[in-house]
Amino acid sequence: MSQDVKTLCATDEYSFRDIMGLIDRGGIGIALIVDSDGVLLRTITDGDLRRAILKGFDLNTVLSDLPRNEHPAITAPVSTPVEQQQWIMRNRCIRHLPLLNADGTVAGLAQATEYIADRLTLQAVIMAGGFGTRLRPLTDATPKPMLQIGGKPLMQRTIENLQRSGINRIHVTTHYLPEKITGHFGNGHQFGVDINYVTEDVPMGTAGALRLLGHIDEPLLVINGDILTHVDFGSLSRFHQEHEAALTVAVRQYDVQVPYGVVESSDGIVHSLREKPRFHFQVNAGIYQLEPSVCQYIPKDGRYDMTDLIEVLLQNNETVVGFPITEYWLDIGQHDDFRQAQEDVTQQRWAA
Repeated sequence: MSQDVKTLCATDEYSFRDIMGLIDRGGIGIALIVDSDGVLLRTITDGDLRRAILKGFDLNTVLSDLPRNEHPAITAPVSTPVEQQQWIMRNRCIRHLPLLNADGTVAGLAQATEYIADRLTLQAVIMAGGFGTRLRPLTDATPKPMLQIGGKPLMQRTIENLQRSGINRIHVTTHYLPEKITGHFGNGHQFGVDINYVTEDVPMGTAGALRLLGHIDEPLLVINGDILTHVDFGSLSRFHQEHEAALTVAVRQYDVQVPYGVVESSDGIVHSLREKPRFHFQVNAGIYQLEPSVCQYIPKDGRYDMTDLIEVLLQNNETVVGFPITEYWLDIGQHDDFRQAQEDVTQQRWAA
């Protein structure tokens, strides 16, 4: 199977941020880096980006500054029979195979037709009980997860993403106007999932609400109900397993530009001056995967948030890891975010 590669091609002058957008829009997890003549130089996958971010590269880094992989991309001539293309991908355990002309230019991209996404043995929890106070009056009669984004409730987009990832057992925590949510989704069968509703009589926090689920014997994927994203939940789950983590928190790089020159000094002696420096932080993206054993750390009473749980896990030397999100992600907490989400969906920056 070959895909039109024009929308997947980029040059070494692209920044990480540009490549993230290109891979996200392409929807198959890969970008093809070519020179000015269209000759393939290398491939970049979403996994390559995540690993680079974990090593400290920021989103403004251009690809030419990224060390080349010691192993060249696996390719095949465009004349290679389809059966042989599939054999190569199975044998080399890859999902994509660039097809090249004799001069090295990209002619197409084969995808593994027999690749089957790992069935995720996860249950998902959508936190949908918040009041959405900062979005009033939009939330006066509608819970925030039910706000229409591009003609579809925000939470429906989340459920569809979970269902595409093979996650079909979903718990939804509710508190504010729960009937608006249950009335739309019912038991979830119309959307290809099974939904179990748990009602918070009083807000319990993003971790405290997990007490309502009862006994859990599988990992949980927990996602805030006000997030618009199509993060690859399969990649997150594999990352969690590879690191043998008790809890994985999805993170997003956030840049802060200081509008002034920063003076570094001690005891009045100036050591350096940095003109309008930019700082990079990894911020909590409101998506978590946790092992069932983690629930033992959640107290039986009172409000308890995921940040509280993470602090306790760290104090108890449990493994907590950060999974970099390279896909589209937007936290819809304020009116500007809501307007941005509408624009992104309209302009198809949101690919699902």
